[in-house]
Amino acid sequence: MSEHQLTHVSKKLKERAALVQRGGLRAAVLGVNDGLVSTVCLVVGFAATGASTGVVLTAGLAGLLAGAISMAAGEWISVKAQVELFEGVLSDLNASMDTEKEHLVHSLAHTLAGGGMEIHTAHQAAKDIARDDEDFMTIYASQVIGMNKDELGSPWIAAGSSFVLFALGAFVPLAPWFFGGGMTAIVISVIATSLSGLVVGAFIARSSGKNIAYGAIRQLLIILGSSLVTYGIGYLFGVSTV
Repeated sequence: MSEHQLTHVSKKLKERAALVQRGGLRAAVLGVNDGLVSTVCLVVGFAATGASTGVVLTAGLAGLLAGAISMAAGEWISVKAQVELFEGVLSDLNASMDTEKEHLVHSLAHTLAGGGMEIHTAHQAAKDIARDDEDFMTIYASQVIGMNKDELGSPWIAAGSSFVLFALGAFVPLAPWFFGGGMTAIVISVIATSLSGLVVGAFIARSSGKNIAYGAIRQLLIILGSSLVTYGIGYLFGVSTV
């Protein structure tokens, strides 16, 4: 493999890792997946009770809006809390620079040595890095603590990704009900959701280096199983109220 190819591979891996750490990818995947599964369950469950197309649409749209807002708010709070906790760690590290810098340098050296560097070289490298406080904090946070202070994540990116992807995912099982109703709409809704689930499952598997077919089929089974359960519950409720 050429040096250019190695650089390209390293860059792609770094971008993937950064995207995961910032929270945007997780929020997007969770958003679209929850939108698909929760909404198909909602519309199928309501339809199974014998509800009219208008009622199913109203319930589905309400679920879409409520779910998108809930997901966005949850992701914002989650990532915001994570960022603040990491910032607290960095603040403590910064405070320690004034009183315990020698100990921190020693700790960094041992970490570098643990990664395969010769102990003498590691101590010299740590001392060289410590000449610049900002560089030292960045490398110490990365090597010793295990966090990249430039990739703490964005609450707004996580919230926005979650909101938009949940809404898009929810629209898939809801769309057939704009054009029809009854068993035809139920079948089309489940099929459309299942196909979308296959794509989502394959994407998740590919992104994590897992078997694509396994990821896609797993997602399909989740959707089909959830749809079957909610249809059965809705049908039983519908029969009991007749």
